[in-house]
Amino acid sequence: MRPKSWLRRFHATPDPGTRRAQVILFPHAGGTAGYFVPLSAELAEVADVLAVQYPGRQDRWREPAIDDLHELSQQVVAALEPALDGRPLVLFGHSMGALVAYETARLLTPARLFVSGCPAPSRGVEGEESITDDDGLLADLRTLDGTNAELLDDPAVREVILPALRADYRAVRTYAWRPGPEPACPVTVLTGNSDPRTPADAVLDWKRHAPEDCRFEEYEGGHFYLTEHTREVAALIAASLD
Repeated sequence: MRPKSWLRRFHATPDPGTRRAQVILFPHAGGTAGYFVPLSAELAEVADVLAVQYPGRQDRWREPAIDDLHELSQQVVAALEPALDGRPLVLFGHSMGALVAYETARLLTPARLFVSGCPAPSRGVEGEESITDDDGLLADLRTLDGTNAELLDDPAVREVILPALRADYRAVRTYAWRPGPEPACPVTVLTGNSDPRTPADAVLDWKRHAPEDCRFEEYEGGHFYLTEHTREVAALIAASLD
């Protein structure tokens, strides 16, 4: 494993000393580190922002995608540890990335964990258990409105994205929460108010996994509410650094 291949830094500040924390961003199923370029730009003045690039996509397309979230989290930790420098560590994960960030937080000692667009780990991700073929994967992406529909209609694009997408959905579908120590840090849970993936009771169950402190923030929008609320979410993360 090459640790540098896992992490992307999109923005740097002129004075590194002004960055009070390291913020690590974990993308959704089928997503890439590049999804977080806007959020990285908003946070660049106050934090050293790194986005995780999972294997099997973009410049890592030749590598096999990982279809087990526990294994994926362990490999993320191995890649992150050489990059940690003692500053407070903040993890932010969206959708599948929320589960990866959560499992990563169980192995590290972050200052805060942000989980977005995802039911509590003990509940599993609802709505994906029956999606087992390519047509179902593509239909789900269209429903969630997270990918340009014209791209999904392009056979060449589908050929490139489907291997990682299959692995990611299989990883979510087969994920099973394992009893053990919970993250030793406050947890903030973010959701879109019309997200079909985050029923209220499944979101509130995050309290079971946040013994230190659990807070909830709701935004207007669906599963990818973050696209329209990047600035507000960045402000929430930045405020936590104080």
